[in-house]
Amino acid sequence: MKTQTKETQSEMTPQMSLTYLEEGNQRFLKSLRADRNLLDQVKDTKGGQYPFAAVLSCIDSRVPVEIVFDQGIGDLFSARVAGNFVNEDILGSIEYACKVAGSKLVVVLGHTSCGAVKGACDDVKLGNITGLLSKIKPAVEAVKEPKEESLRNSGNIEFVNNVSKQNVMLTIENMRNGSEVLKELEASGDIQIIGAMYHVDSGKIEFYG
Repeated sequence: MKTQTKETQSEMTPQMSLTYLEEGNQRFLKSLRADRNLLDQVKDTKGGQYPFAAVLSCIDSRVPVEIVFDQGIGDLFSARVAGNFVNEDILGSIEYACKVAGSKLVVVLGHTSCGAVKGACDDVKLGNITGLLSKIKPAVEAVKEPKEESLRNSGNIEFVNNVSKQNVMLTIENMRNGSEVLKELEASGDIQIIGAMYHVDSGKIEFYG
């Protein structure tokens, strides 16, 4: 597979970019890899980069973005923070990816059995982790079922995964509300912002419209 160039990037649409990622995950699930030479891509990108998508994901070691999407060097911008939430710095990074560098798709990628989400569900208090988890708490509160407090914790994996999905949706909402740049790009059709969930038990990525 060829390295992205300014010309190939300019020909990409948000839907084409999504298709690239969907097809890449299908290759990953089948233990296949696109034919690419990573060292050649290092040389090809030494003068510039033209990624077609930006992915905001968790730091979880089980979710290496380029691998699970089967993408190469120069294909993706990757922003990672525990709990895949947005703040000013991450918003600025995504704005750069799309407005300045030309990416056509933004994916907020959560995952099942997320440790950060579990910590938020359990109201963990520990150093700077406390402030980090506060960014995820709105997703915990937004999931209304089950109502029993004894079931609203990390021991209930269904609850945890529902919170993870809600956290993805709230992150997208915060991204749109917090960035006029991204909001305008999406409104004009230049980019698309979508959510997705990586299933740690299978490697499958589920995309949300």
